[in-house]
Amino acid sequence: MKRIALACEDNQGLSGQMSQHFGRCPYYLIVDVDGHEIKKTDSVNNPYYNNHVPGMVPQFINEQAVNVMIAGGMGPRAIDMFSNLGMEVVTGAIGNVGNVLQAYLRGEISGVEPCEHDYPGGHNHR
Repeated sequence: MKRIALACEDNQGLSGQMSQHFGRCPYYLIVDVDGHEIKKTDSVNNPYYNNHVPGMVPQFINEQAVNVMIAGGMGPRAIDMFSNLGMEVVTGAIGNVGNVLQAYLRGEISGVEPCEHDYPGGHNHR
């Protein structure tokens, strides 16, 4: 059994869209998976969406008992934080949440590519 968090732009569940950045997304879809079978999905609000505080989202996701974090982009420090909490991190995910989840379950997506951030005022993914 795995518990997977996906960074989402909306709360449309598996029909929704992936977010470009894990910490600045409004929602996370938490999915319980047994093998390739989806057992349960739950859309949760990102409590730090309007107040991004570095280091807090990995703690929040860890409190949800997640094993895998899937997102569009993530900086190297966040990747390290998730890894240090024992979570697998997958970045570069774009498009439909359900399609991304199925691709992950089939082993078609894995690994991380850190994004670079240009502050203040935002982030650029390269």
